Amino acid sequence: MSRRSLPPTASIAHPGDGAKLHAPSAERNCEAIAAALADIAPSDGRALEIASGTGQHAVAFATVTPGLIWQPTEIDPARRASIDAYAAEADLPNLRPSMALDATEAGWSVQQSGQALIVLINLLHLISTPEARRIVTEAAQALARGGRFAIYGPFLRDGQATSEGDARFHASLMAQDPAIGYKDLAEVEGWLVAEGLTVNSPREMPANNLFLVAEHRG
Repeated sequence: MSRRSLPPTASIAHPGDGAKLHAPSAERNCEAIAAALADIAPSDGRALEIASGTGQHAVAFATVTPGLIWQPTEIDPARRASIDAYAAEADLPNLRPSMALDATEAGWSVQQSGQALIVLINLLHLISTPEARRIVTEAAQALARGGRFAIYGPFLRDGQATSEGDARFHASLMAQDPAIGYKDLAEVEGWLVAEGLTVNSPREMPANNLFLVAEHRG
């Protein structure tokens, strides 16, 4: 899957220094997400970030979880170059160079098995339901026993957006592509349970977003 043509308020990244890209949304939510991850992250092991974007998050996540070895991934070569530029500047021993990965394709869990933590930020509403479902399946299969899958982003609650702004954004996404748009929280939780994961109560985050964590206890 290539990166979609999205409404102008989605997945924005501006040129920065050198290969760096700067995403205003990543800057706004980075501190809150990093704090939430620090609360639930295993003390050690491998961590995989799906669709790492510019790399701003990857540096923050590796900083607050020094016991985890972080692997950022991204399908867009320009964004992989940005990730590597941020990583080079941060010079963290637990942050690996970026890797190409389309997490909507089947089978990637085989090469990425044994993950202590998998993180997915602001992607489910930008892909179709079958693609979102496939990510959940593959992530569940890639987790080590005791591993956790953390999902951050906007959700519908009982089929409804929680603010006028969310309702407008959801509608704009579906106008661009009827296959994408906000997923319902209960539906996503159902997917996680169907994959044998135990779902914790979601954590409310700024701007009506949720931080959802599921654990492989098998």
